[in-house]
Amino acid sequence: MSAKGVNEFRKTFGGTVLSPGEQGYDEARKVWNGMIDKRPALIAQCRNRADVVLAVKFARQSGLLVALRGGGHNVAGFGTCDGGIVIDLSLMKGVKIDPASRTAVAEPGLTWGEFDRATQAYGLATPGGLVSTTGIAGFTLGGGIGWLLREHGMTIDNLLSAEVVTADGNTVVASPTQNADLFWGIRGGGGNFGVVTSFEYRLHPVGPNVLGGALMYDATKAREVLSFYDKWAPSVPDEMTTMAEFATVPIDPGMPEEMRGKRVLAIALCYSGTQQDEGREVLKPLYAVSKPDIDFISEMPYVQLQSMFDALVPKGIRSYWKTVYLLELGRGAIEALVAAADRLPTALSTIDIHYVEGAASRVPSDETAFAHRDTPYIVNIVGLCKEQRDDQAMMDWVRATWNSLQPFSTGATYVNFMSAELDDQVKAAYGKEKYAKLSSLKKKYDPTNLFRVNQNIKP
Repeated sequence: MSAKGVNEFRKTFGGTVLSPGEQGYDEARKVWNGMIDKRPALIAQCRNRADVVLAVKFARQSGLLVALRGGGHNVAGFGTCDGGIVIDLSLMKGVKIDPASRTAVAEPGLTWGEFDRATQAYGLATPGGLVSTTGIAGFTLGGGIGWLLREHGMTIDNLLSAEVVTADGNTVVASPTQNADLFWGIRGGGGNFGVVTSFEYRLHPVGPNVLGGALMYDATKAREVLSFYDKWAPSVPDEMTTMAEFATVPIDPGMPEEMRGKRVLAIALCYSGTQQDEGREVLKPLYAVSKPDIDFISEMPYVQLQSMFDALVPKGIRSYWKTVYLLELGRGAIEALVAAADRLPTALSTIDIHYVEGAASRVPSDETAFAHRDTPYIVNIVGLCKEQRDDQAMMDWVRATWNSLQPFSTGATYVNFMSAELDDQVKAAYGKEKYAKLSSLKKKYDPTNLFRVNQNIKP
C-alpha cells in the first residue's frame, strides 16, 4: 500500500477515508464487543455502492486484508482487522418501503431498530434481531433468529433479492432468477461471497402492538419449569416465539426488591397474533406449572419488544460466546444447564435457549445454505462483562459450559453466535455436504479469499 495509491484512492472515493491518528479514526475503529481492539491501516466509510466498488478494487490491487462492517455487532469482531482496510457500510442507511407489495429495500448500514421503525410506520415487519442495535447485514447473511421466526421464518427466508459487489469489483443481483447459486449461498453463508449493498425483504403485517416480555422464575424452580417448557414449547401456535434464559435479576428499582441480584430462569416471548387474549390463553399453562416470581408480560409496541435487551448489551460490553444445538431438553441437558447457571461468572452473563421450529423448520433444508433447521433448540452461552479483569473467568465458564453440553449436542453450531475461535466450527455450522457446495461457490465468486475476515469458507 503506497502513499501515492492511498492518495489516489482518497481522491476518487466519495465517502471518508480515515488513517491512524486522524480525527474520528479511534471512534470509527471501535466495534460492539469491547474485547476487540484492532487498528486497521484504513477505514473506508462508504456512502453508496460506487464507494464500495472502489474500496473493493483498491483493497484487491493493494493486497490488503479486508474486513466488512455493517452494524459492527459481530461477537467475534469480524467488523475490523489489524493493518488492513475496513470497508465500513455503517453510513449506508437508505430504506424504501412499498406497502402495496409489502417489500422493503434496505442498505447494509441500517440497524434493526432503524429498519423496524421504518416498516412499522406501515404496520409491517420482517423477522429481525433480538437487540435493536444489531446491524441488518451480517445478521441476515448468517441466518437470522428473532421474535417472528416461528410465524414468518428466519430473516433469510424473507430475503427476496440482494445486490452484491463481488471480489472482482463487479456488481451482480442475487435472486431466485439471477445468480441463483449466489442467492442460495448468501442465505446463511455469511459475507464470504461479496459485499451486499442492498437487501430486498418480504414484509408481513405485525403490530403495532404485540404481547411480549418475560416470566421470571427463581432458579430453584428451573428444573421443573424447563422440563415443562420442553413439552409446552412445541405445542404452542406459530404466532408464539419463546426463549428460555438463565440470567441474574438487575439491581434496579423497577425490579421487586426481594428478587434483585437473584438468579432466575426467564421465559421471554413474543406473541405476534392479532388477538392478545389468545396469546394469554396460550401462556396459562406456564403460570400453572409454577407461579412466576416476576411477571413482565404485557401488550407493547413491536419496536419496544425489539429493544427489550438493549440496555443489557451496550456498545463496549466485553463478550464471548459459544453455541450448541440440542434435540431436546432431557434430564441430562437440564442438569448441565442448571449447574452452569449456578456458576454464572458475572451478573450480565446468560444462557439463552432458543426454541425454533414453526415456519423456520418448514423451509426445505436444501433451499438455503443455512443448515440444521430440524433441530429445535439453539443454546447460546453468552459471556458478558464490563472489566478486562473478568475476561478469563468469563471465557473459562463459557468453554466449560459448552463442554458440559457436548454429550447432549448434535455437534452443530450457528455462525452468527460464533466467537473468534473458529477451528472446525464453520464446517460444523453447515455439515459436510453444504460446506462442500459453499466451498465451490467461494471458488467461483472469491477464488483468492479476499473476504476472509469472517466465519470463513475456504475456496
